[in-house]
Amino acid sequence: MNIEDRKWEMMFDSYILSKRIKELGDKINQDYKGKNLLVISLLKGSFIFCADLVRAIDSYNLTVNFMTTSSYGRSTESSGNVVVKSDISIEDISNFDVLIVDDITDTAHTMDFVVKHIAKKNPKSIRTCVLLDKPSRREVDFTADYIGFEIEDKFVVGYGFDFEDRYRNVPYIFCVTDELR
Repeated sequence: MNIEDRKWEMMFDSYILSKRIKELGDKINQDYKGKNLLVISLLKGSFIFCADLVRAIDSYNLTVNFMTTSSYGRSTESSGNVVVKSDISIEDISNFDVLIVDDITDTAHTMDFVVKHIAKKNPKSIRTCVLLDKPSRREVDFTADYIGFEIEDKFVVGYGFDFEDRYRNVPYIFCVTDELR
């Protein structure tokens, strides 16, 4: 397929995504059974993944909240300088086990920053979940507790991932296969 003068190919279709998210949900169910779980979705990228993930978690004792950070600006490359644009709206999280959900970990600057930021709020525990992991791009020593898929260093779009703030609504994930023409 051609979009924005680039060639793209499918990486994960909606069936593969939903199957893997159910598996993640099952594992999270086991790990958080009987706990007071706070899921923090990192916006904008994780909102679709997080919505599907929380529906795969069987706990009724689940709270969802949101946080917005930025390290990209309008670029497709992380600057490494992470800032909080909008913090979670719950003041006291000391009674919660926290699961931070993001769409992707590449350099890991964002997740490292967010984990440290949330830790200052003294939750019972903190774990992390990412849909995609790019370990080849890692600049910070970090491994998510729950990982959907490990991928090579490719630029991905769809299922929450954007290209210049578009294509987040595509129900599958595709990647660029060539450079700008």
